[in-house]
Amino acid sequence: MYKFIICFIAGIGAGLGTGFAGMSAAAVITPMLVTFLHIETYQAIGIALASDVLASAVSAYTYGKNKNLDIRNGIVMMVAVLCFTLVGSWVSSLLPSAAMGSFSVCMTLLLGIKFIVKPVMTTKEAMTAVSMRKRFVQSALCGVMVGMICGFIGAGGGMMMLLILTSVLGYELKTAVGTSVFIMTFTALTGALSHFAIGGVADWWALLFCVASTLLWARIAARFANRSTPEALNRATGAVLVVLGVVILSVNFFS
Repeated sequence: MYKFIICFIAGIGAGLGTGFAGMSAAAVITPMLVTFLHIETYQAIGIALASDVLASAVSAYTYGKNKNLDIRNGIVMMVAVLCFTLVGSWVSSLLPSAAMGSFSVCMTLLLGIKFIVKPVMTTKEAMTAVSMRKRFVQSALCGVMVGMICGFIGAGGGMMMLLILTSVLGYELKTAVGTSVFIMTFTALTGALSHFAIGGVADWWALLFCVASTLLWARIAARFANRSTPEALNRATGAVLVVLGVVILSVNFFS
């Protein structure tokens, strides 16, 4: 029962973060499993990535059904992210270890504050006014940037994509989140398969509970987000990110 409660709570945070902001479930689930269930970190990351796959997929479907998903440029960015995550990981392996775990948490907090203080109010009309060729090039270059950062630091992929899609590429918030979770579906699948292939699955019950809870809350969050006004969505996204950032900091503090 204790394991179910911890996994359910972790899934709430991960699902809301995924459905509202395209945030990786690993940022929430991993520290929860490591701290409270004492699951080995590598295994916890694998469980978190597996939870991300279905949660991101159902969120992407919901955003796509509401025409808030840019598949064409999302695929371009996804390919660049996957390729350069490997490059970033290789570069990171050549350098001395550094305490970079706080990067994702700090970005979560700062991005949440940004959405509350300075909401993204770009319209779809303004977004689609950019030429297809320019958008293609921008997507590829930004995918390279996100992939390098994810591979080098090992965290922050969902947050980096949301930040770049809204601030650099000028995406409207709903389309940015929809495109982000679309990309995260495939990056999380790749990561989960590699983790399970190398380390196996140590705790099937934790995996099942986390996947189910994250999927449920991501579905709820995505449906709410697509029905919200831009102002309400910015506030809700910002609030979720700030709360998650504070919770993750607290969990890390007690670990």
